[in-house]
Amino acid sequence: YCVEFRTESLSQHCALETRPYARWMQYLREGHTVCVACQPPAMSTDTQRCSGDGHNAHGDKILHWEAIGNSQCQGTWKKIRRLEHCSCPLVHSFIFT
Repeated sequence: YCVEFRTESLSQHCALETRPYARWMQYLREGHTVCVACQPPAMSTDTQRCSGDGHNAHGDKILHWEAIGNSQCQGTWKKIRRLEHCSCPLVHSFIFT
């Protein structure tokens, strides 16, 4: 499944990332919608959920995120909705880890 989030805030360190494999962080923007896929091995075999998917978060609850590979690239987002059938666009799509 996938979860759509609206990016509320992010640190300036995301825009400063220049390593080739992590350049995607430069494209994060406040107010943009991102789509995050929950796939194995991040998915718990017990709950069939990914940690941090905002399971009980609705409406205005602010959730925190951190980019893998650059712990200084972090921010907050709000859950928009969960999608059972993923249709994430190529841009602004991520995977839980």
